[in-house]
Amino acid sequence: MFRFTTAGESHGRALVAIVEGLPAGMPVDIEQINHELKQRQMGYGRGARMKIEQDRVEVLSGIRHGLTLGSPLALMIENKDWPNWDEVMSAEPRDLAPEKSRRVKRPRPGHADLAGGLKYNARDLRNVLERASARETAARVACGALAKQLLANFDIEIRSHVIQLGGIPDKPLELTFDQIAAIPEDAPLHCADGEVQQRMIELIDQKKSEGDTLGGIFEVVARGVVPGLGSHTAWDLKLDGRLAQAVMSIPAVKAVAIGAGAEASSLPGSEVHDEISYNEETKEFIRASNRAGGLEGGVTNGEEIRVRGHLKPISTLRRALRSVDIDTKQEERAAFERSDITVVPAGGVIGEAMIALVLATALREKFGGDSLGEMKRNFEGYREQLRGY
Repeated sequence: MFRFTTAGESHGRALVAIVEGLPAGMPVDIEQINHELKQRQMGYGRGARMKIEQDRVEVLSGIRHGLTLGSPLALMIENKDWPNWDEVMSAEPRDLAPEKSRRVKRPRPGHADLAGGLKYNARDLRNVLERASARETAARVACGALAKQLLANFDIEIRSHVIQLGGIPDKPLELTFDQIAAIPEDAPLHCADGEVQQRMIELIDQKKSEGDTLGGIFEVVARGVVPGLGSHTAWDLKLDGRLAQAVMSIPAVKAVAIGAGAEASSLPGSEVHDEISYNEETKEFIRASNRAGGLEGGVTNGEEIRVRGHLKPISTLRRALRSVDIDTKQEERAAFERSDITVVPAGGVIGEAMIALVLATALREKFGGDSLGEMKRNFEGYREQLRGY
């Protein structure tokens, strides 16, 4: 069983995570985890919080001399902004003056503020927004970086890119895996088309001056995934459903597409389904197209897995929208917390992490093994079975 969980608030002392189920003897590159955390913080249009936090992971358990022990890994990422919030977010009782409490009572449209306040009967909506904040995704990215390192032992690579932002371009970009991999790491929006990227930047600048925000679409691609992960036998074992849930769980994602996605619903079957052929040299079934996005019947088919996340504009606007004070019930402008203009490139990094975590889970389910060596032997045995099919 491979699984993970996270804890921590946006302005609390730290984010923490527990990762269980990594096989013993797996090499772990901690600096690679830190690199993934840095990538999450990058992207044109990010807010002031990214200048405060310099995310780095501290491994508290589960690794010795660079190798996993087979026991749970405990990870921690400190919030550098914590000293400014230690009283407001204190675990011990505090009697703070109203002007120092930073109480939130004007919910932001589109955020979890009001829905969470109603659910938990919270009179201070900070009790909701602190955990609902996308700051939590830093812990997910750290967990996903570990999952990526497991997948790399089985020649699985994962990349992401921005294919549309604020409606630019009119039709989302379509790139090969190698084209995505060639995008420079310091590209402002991690978009492969320089002219399109510049238009996106200009739109971000415009919306920033207007106090507005922008959404967009990111795509995550996984290459090298063997056929046979997932299952057709039960609804909750179908891998496409699990991938969709994982990406949909990212804050602000409102739609998920696999392969041709929504476009497939308007086309005839002859233009949707990927015809099958056989490569005698490599002894594998192949397809000239990949409109299925690497999954058929809830099972991987050996083609690249392609998943798109559609992000709404984030809900904290400097030009605040209309809301209601939960005490007086009178109309007020929504509360404002530090905000980004757009987070689509970061959404792609988080998407990579979530895809990696789902694929790592599926890989562990199929190949098991207490040690990495045992897992690899099981994997190679399966590869031989595929070659002889």
